[in-house]
Amino acid sequence: MSAITKKNKKHVENEPKVPITWKEIKKQKVLLFWSAIIVLYGIIFYYLPLGGWLMAFQNYKPAKGLFHSEFVGLEKFQRLFSDDTFIRVIRNTLAMGVINLVVTFVMAIVFAILLNEIRLRRTKKVIQTVSYLPHFLSWIIVTGILHDALSGSGIVNELLKNLHIIDHSIDFFAHPSYFWPIVAFANVWKETGWNAIIYLSAITAIDPSLYEAAAIDGAGRLGKIRYVTLPGIKSTIIILLLMNVGNVLNAGFEIQYLLGNGLVKSVAETIDSYVLKWGISQGDYAIGTAAGIFKSVVSILLIVIANQFAKRSGEERLY
Repeated sequence: MSAITKKNKKHVENEPKVPITWKEIKKQKVLLFWSAIIVLYGIIFYYLPLGGWLMAFQNYKPAKGLFHSEFVGLEKFQRLFSDDTFIRVIRNTLAMGVINLVVTFVMAIVFAILLNEIRLRRTKKVIQTVSYLPHFLSWIIVTGILHDALSGSGIVNELLKNLHIIDHSIDFFAHPSYFWPIVAFANVWKETGWNAIIYLSAITAIDPSLYEAAAIDGAGRLGKIRYVTLPGIKSTIIILLLMNVGNVLNAGFEIQYLLGNGLVKSVAETIDSYVLKWGISQGDYAIGTAAGIFKSVVSILLIVIANQFAKRSGEERLY
């Protein structure tokens, strides 16, 4: 075991423990009061609704209620995974989730680094402000802009024609092969500026003397980015990656629902739209709940796996 690991363990062992006494409780009463409110809020709005998961194991009928509906065990799950549509929906959700995670994650880091390299303060602030604005637009507005830009007479087709890349307009929303890239582009355009905020904050916390030392060693801008900036924000990247991995199955609902049509239905449906269609619109609440449970369980497993991988990587670096 390395000296750093031993030192950290020794520090934790020698840390004094505060005894729980009435005097200490009175001293911390304000913090305990607000902590209790937050815990109560979590129990009411996050844990009590989990009782609704019971519907996934029932032939649920609203008239009979949650406690009087017929119990059917795993029948709804068997029906779910024997449905070819649901298997296709899982594929679409995973594909769009992974594409969105990789593209938006990488673009946010690249944008933050490039923005940090701008020396003109006023220009930097203008670019930073403009990049934030799409985050505050609703998906209704974003999809409307996409429809106008990618339509037959939109700016994209006109530009491609003027550059003599194409001879006839392309109907982007009629080809399934274009749908996933369009969704990825929309997410990047809308969220890159907002996601870059935390990386910019992490970069500003890096010791400026490290950049001076790198310059003395002959490092240029790319060298400083590689050997100072990226290692300096490595912990932030890992933490945000762990947080985002759990959202892989949250590939979206609004953009797929708004941009989807009969021609791209095979690649546009996600688990959320499946739940809306079969669980709510068709009144089969049990099958919708089963699909939601599957999504939650997979998300938890992804977070646990990613967390264990990050821990092992960190332990290996300490030895």
